[in-house]
Amino acid sequence: MSIGLPSRAWFSFVNPQSPVDMLTGRETQISDQYLQVRAGGDIAAILGLCKVLVEADDAAVASGASRVLDLPFIDEHTVGFDSFIDLIRSTDWTTIEAESGLTENAIRRAGEIYAHAERVIGVYGMGLTQHSQGALNVAMVVNLLLLRGNIGREGAGCCPVRGHSNVQGQRTVGIAEKAKLIPMNKLKSLFDFDPATEDGVTIVDAVKGMMAGKIKATISLGGNLVRAVPDQKAMENAWAQQDLTVVVSTKLNRSHLFPGTKSYILPCLSRLERDEQATGAQSVSTEDSFSNISGSVGKRTPASKHLRSELAIVTGIAKATVAPSPKLKWDEWTGDYGLVRDLIEATYPDQFERYNDRTLQPGGFYHGNAAHERVWKTEEKKAVFTTLKQLNVLAFGDAEGRYRLVTMRSNDQFNKTIYGYSDRFRGIEGTRDVVLMCADDIRSAGLHGITRELPDLKVTQHNLPRGTIGAYYPEANVLVAIDHHDELSKTPASKAVPVRIQVKTHAAL
Repeated sequence: MSIGLPSRAWFSFVNPQSPVDMLTGRETQISDQYLQVRAGGDIAAILGLCKVLVEADDAAVASGASRVLDLPFIDEHTVGFDSFIDLIRSTDWTTIEAESGLTENAIRRAGEIYAHAERVIGVYGMGLTQHSQGALNVAMVVNLLLLRGNIGREGAGCCPVRGHSNVQGQRTVGIAEKAKLIPMNKLKSLFDFDPATEDGVTIVDAVKGMMAGKIKATISLGGNLVRAVPDQKAMENAWAQQDLTVVVSTKLNRSHLFPGTKSYILPCLSRLERDEQATGAQSVSTEDSFSNISGSVGKRTPASKHLRSELAIVTGIAKATVAPSPKLKWDEWTGDYGLVRDLIEATYPDQFERYNDRTLQPGGFYHGNAAHERVWKTEEKKAVFTTLKQLNVLAFGDAEGRYRLVTMRSNDQFNKTIYGYSDRFRGIEGTRDVVLMCADDIRSAGLHGITRELPDLKVTQHNLPRGTIGAYYPEANVLVAIDHHDELSKTPASKAVPVRIQVKTHAAL
């Protein structure tokens, strides 16, 4: 089952690791059903799946058949079940259909498949999290999995697709804005300093701080922050108003075009390039979405002999600015990355035992996941059913002429970097300056029969639910307010953005 904006990738896949598939174009079907949810309607859609399970379980109880819900698991490992079931029973199908944009029959078909599946993995990406209530979307996925005990056993669980390894791995080694998530006492002992005890800021608060003139300097380890965040024009001005901007980068990008009063672009080696230090070639560790950690050794010739590694740049800055201490061995750490991994092991001995040895063994090692062991790191020490107070993730109501914008990426794109103008996923060629609309919305807006220009955009018919439109990221970031973010995680919300369409009129020649 697939849920999301239509794309060939949801239906079939040509395996790039299969020579036969690559030569013949043979495709493998990867989904049996495609459900096109309204932007912001994920909660209602998943609640509908839960309702199918509850109704099937009621029928099983009445007939004496095997239960559909995993009651032994629910009783032993969860809290909040009764209130969540009350929500399911009190929500009617008419409401679920209206909020999700799906028919009851379509949801029932998917729910029945789930009810009979022995093992289920809930895979989700940014399309689920980048909403003003994105955390509730994830909570609903967890609710669905908990009903049948699909967390904490082989072949089942949640799988967030995070994109690349440093996004997954950074939290593993204590990189967080919340002080309570970091073992401060360990760090104090290891390095003989007093670490900060107050929380840092989220990306949303950081951007607001720049715009308000309260944040006056930024050091960015990679990325293209100016291009990535909402309120793009305001962000460009705010970034350039800082006293100092430092960006460590493997490639030039748009953020470099808006320097602060003093600005430094520090080119660094990429992970694909050979990293030779005092003790020889170095390796770094990566972590995938399944909590597997493995070593990575660059093999390409560096673009320049003058390039430094990211670690060498950071330790160089530290050595120049921090008072000397016997416990701060900047040169030794730069010369041997294994010493850094030893420090990670000393900080987290239970999780990183024999870190260096296991990282470089074939296939790396499984780092571990508490939920997989059914160890619940919550206040209740159990998995929590979340009873939601709303059936959508919208921070606004529907209104005449208002659409729900979904920003998206193409196959010729990695993060903010655009490599080309051929979107094979959606059949759009030669441009990204488009707004996707369904045929009914085009007619209702008076755009039927011709291609008219919106402000620098062309209306393009596409298979979308009524009231949902699409445009490319990061170009459409100018339409997203920095205050449009997930309330819990403060993740900027690039989905279900409230927008209106105005037709640009041209004066007669």
